[in-house]
Amino acid sequence: MIKETMNQASEADSKYLGQLQDYFANHRILPSYSYMQSLLGIKSKATISKLVARLKLIGFLDLAPDKKLVPGSRFFERPLSNNTVQAGAFTQAYSEGTEYLTIDEHLIRKPSKTELIPVRGESMKDVGIMDGDIVVVEKRHLANIGDIVVAIIDNEFTIKTLGKEKDKFVLIPANRDFDIIRPKEAFSIYGIVVGQFRSY
Repeated sequence: MIKETMNQASEADSKYLGQLQDYFANHRILPSYSYMQSLLGIKSKATISKLVARLKLIGFLDLAPDKKLVPGSRFFERPLSNNTVQAGAFTQAYSEGTEYLTIDEHLIRKPSKTELIPVRGESMKDVGIMDGDIVVVEKRHLANIGDIVVAIIDNEFTIKTLGKEKDKFVLIPANRDFDIIRPKEAFSIYGIVVGQFRSY
């Protein structure tokens, strides 16, 4: 049953939703109603229809114009814990929270101006940007001193912190093994880094 808040799935429905999310992650499509019976271990077509109706009502599923089942606006939400995890001393563990957010919601403020760019090299490792990371770049040509930017010099990208020396812009690495870049000619800002992620 749908909870009184009308925006959360029940514990049972959350389990089924998780199976549908896993299926979509593997196949990039949602299963048919008939295959859903096998996938979810539900024998009744009527029960499947009611489950889909509940998940549609709270935004996890939707119908495309051709009437095929597609992810709804909330399908890619993930549970957000009520507590933090300590990188130093231990902290008491609690159950996951009831808040949800999507990765896009957390990292991307302006979708139409956002690009994901892989990082190569270690010039920014001291601020936690590592080789192989993906940085979230908001494309704009202006930046503030201290912003981490993706700049274009001689038709090549570089990621550095924007600085200034004697009224001239410089690009500052976050690794002592790399030199500050002092462009001799004009360079351009491609965008500013607003987030990053990596997988293990």
